[in-house]
Amino acid sequence: MSQHIASQPLRLEPSRRPLGSLYAGNVRAVFSRGVKATWGTNWAIMISGFVEPVLYLVAMGIGLGSLIGTVTGPGGAEIGYANYIAPALLAVSAMNGAVYDSTWNVFFKLNFAKLYEGMLYTSLGPLDVALGEILLALLRGALYATGFTAVMGAMGLITSPWALLMIPAAVVVAFGFASFGMAITSYMKTFQQMDWINFIMLPMFLFSATFYPLTVYPQPIQWLIQALPLWHGVEMLRQLSAGVFTGAIWIHLLYFLVMIVLGLILTTGRLRKLFLN
Repeated sequence: MSQHIASQPLRLEPSRRPLGSLYAGNVRAVFSRGVKATWGTNWAIMISGFVEPVLYLVAMGIGLGSLIGTVTGPGGAEIGYANYIAPALLAVSAMNGAVYDSTWNVFFKLNFAKLYEGMLYTSLGPLDVALGEILLALLRGALYATGFTAVMGAMGLITSPWALLMIPAAVVVAFGFASFGMAITSYMKTFQQMDWINFIMLPMFLFSATFYPLTVYPQPIQWLIQALPLWHGVEMLRQLSAGVFTGAIWIHLLYFLVMIVLGLILTTGRLRKLFLN
C-alpha cells in the first residue's frame, strides 16, 4: 500500500485562493507581530505623536482662541475658534499616527531589518504584508482619534451627537495616508530621501485650512490646497463635528477611498517586484 502511494507522481494543483500568490489570507500574522513589537519597544513614541496635536489645541484653541473669538464654521454658523480647529487637529492626529507607522517604521523593516523579505519567503503574499502593516498604522490612527475626541469632549468642544462619527472618519483618513505612505516608502533607500516626507507634511499641516479659513489665501493657492489629502480630511471632520452636511462630504470620502485603493495596488505591486521577481 505504501509503495503504491509512493509511486504516484506528485501533482501540483494551481492555487484556488483569491488573488493567488498575492494573498495567503493570513494578514493577522503580520498584524499580531507588529502589535507585539510596537508595544514592546515604541510605546513612548506612540504617546508623543498623540500629545503634539493636543498641545496645539490647548495653545491655539484656548490661548489664541480667547483673542480671536468666533469664526465662521460649516454652514455659515459662528463657532468658537477652538471648535473650529479641533476637528482639523483630529485629522492631523490621525495622519501623524498613520504616517509614522507606514513610513519610518516600514523604511527600517524594509531596508535594515529585511523583515518583509523573510515574510515573503513563507506562505505570506505581498498583499498580506501590505494589509498587515497598514492595519497596524490604522490601529495607531484609531487610538489617536479616540483619545483626541475624548479630549475634545472633556474641553466641551463636542456640540453635536454627529461628532462621534469623527472617529470612524478619522480612521478612513488614516487608512488613506497609511496605504499611500507605505507605497511611497517602498521607493526610499536613504534617510535623506525620507526627510522629504517631513518636508511635505509640515506645509500640508500648516496650510490645509487647519488654523485659517481657505478664503484667506489667493485663488491659485486655494486650488493647490484643495488638492491636498489633509484638506479633504479637515473639511470632512469639520462637517461631522458641527453636524452640518453638504454634498462635498461625499467628495472628501471618495478622495480617500481612491487614495486607499491606489495605495494598496502600488504597495502590493512594489513588494512583489522587490522580493518575488
